[in-house]
Amino acid sequence: MDDFATITQKRMTGGFRLENINGKNLHVDPGPGALVRTHQFGLDPFKLDGVFISHAHTDHYNDAEILIESMTRGMTKYKGHIFGSLSVIKGYKKWGPCISKYHLSKSRYHLLQKGQTVKWDDIYIKGIKTIHGDPTGIGFQLNFNDLKISYTSDTTYYHKLPEYHKHADILIGSVIRSGSDRIKDHLCGDDFSKLVEKVKPKLAIMTHLGMKVIMNNPEAEARRISKQTNCKVIVAKDGMTIDLNKI
Repeated sequence: MDDFATITQKRMTGGFRLENINGKNLHVDPGPGALVRTHQFGLDPFKLDGVFISHAHTDHYNDAEILIESMTRGMTKYKGHIFGSLSVIKGYKKWGPCISKYHLSKSRYHLLQKGQTVKWDDIYIKGIKTIHGDPTGIGFQLNFNDLKISYTSDTTYYHKLPEYHKHADILIGSVIRSGSDRIKDHLCGDDFSKLVEKVKPKLAIMTHLGMKVIMNNPEAEARRISKQTNCKVIVAKDGMTIDLNKI
């Protein structure tokens, strides 16, 4: 999401939550407002088992520490898992760290890198390369019970991106502009269309929209990509819920 979309809150910037993934709840990229929106939409911040932060940009990590405090019952219990890029966990050059040593001390943390797979009980999380302002940023593919959920995070399109997201049942892409209106380090609509066409997910979700998309009928862009790819493509909306058993 571009800076103006974050600042104006034309769309909420709290990331998204994966509920009951083999009994676990994971909050992904908890940007500004994640805690407030968790309450607003009737979710329980105490019932978190994991927090994932893809890279060291404020719109992806701003509320991470307070969600970690929620997950650990106010830092009174050793509980949960934190997954993050090198910049998020350790810091890299001018990026990060985004999580204090104090907040890392009450959970098990995993530094996720491209090509690496982390086993979280019976869930597998594979790190996927991004090309973005933060050079250590990471997307993921989450695999459990023969269901694969892929998340691009912020990235430029590159030729191996479809290969890394192959077999995804659900593909969640950060699409900051429509059509061919490409800006550095992000996917545009045409990029996402190419990715969807090659991955062929059961469901593709456009999220992290820039202001130009938000103000110019993003649903029409999703319909265009759906028609081009013959895949179901939708736009994430504030408070949207999706039943994984019905995709």
